Amino acid sequence: MTGLLPARDGDAALAGRFGLPLLQAIPAAGHYLTVEDGALALAEVGERGRVVVDFVGGAQGHRRKFGGGRGQPVARAVGLKPDYQPSVLDATAGLARDGFVLASLGCALTLLERSPVACALVADGLARALAAPETAAIAARMQLVHADALHWLQQTAEHWDVVYLDPMFPEPGKRAKSKKDMAAFQTLIGGDADADALLAPARRLATRRVVVKRPRHAPWLAGEKPAFAYEGDSTRFDVYLPVAVSA
Repeated sequence: MTGLLPARDGDAALAGRFGLPLLQAIPAAGHYLTVEDGALALAEVGERGRVVVDFVGGAQGHRRKFGGGRGQPVARAVGLKPDYQPSVLDATAGLARDGFVLASLGCALTLLERSPVACALVADGLARALAAPETAAIAARMQLVHADALHWLQQTAEHWDVVYLDPMFPEPGKRAKSKKDMAAFQTLIGGDADADALLAPARRLATRRVVVKRPRHAPWLAGEKPAFAYEGDSTRFDVYLPVAVSA
């Protein structure tokens, strides 16, 4: 299991929160979590690339300022309007990039993620976003839950306006086009073999819609045709209507 090399007050607690072992030194091989420039980073021995969740600056900061606001496909897909900011359950949060975009547009987000490594990276990113004046209010709208999505969806009695699913989808040749550090991260956290099983419970929990993010030419999730879809150059957002639960 990937471990964490502590360097700050609170790193041990962060590791304990997500069940990550503490390291005394950099391992001989493989991945590990370390702290660089005040941020938690996923590193791989012998490789220079790092994976860091940064909601304040970098690509996320640029997207927050110049990403297109409510005109972005993900915002349109969840039905966001000037007078309507839905509550959203992001059941496959990953590094919470889309979740942060929706929170920046006013949505209240519950983020589910089963990978302890991804959770630690997101939790660290949220802590730094809460400490930054320009992102504090956005981060306050994001609640991170470390849980297996399928089990959690089947057990919870809560409901959200929108359930958002972005399961990892293996595409031939896609890995080669990804940045090397992100490709390694995707390999580390694994795929979503149970993705098809998420759709039915998601449709029972959503009161307005379920949004499924897919590569543009990927098959429908669980083979089910959506009510409608929003298409971009490389991505498609399939929208499903809720299914009423019989009493």
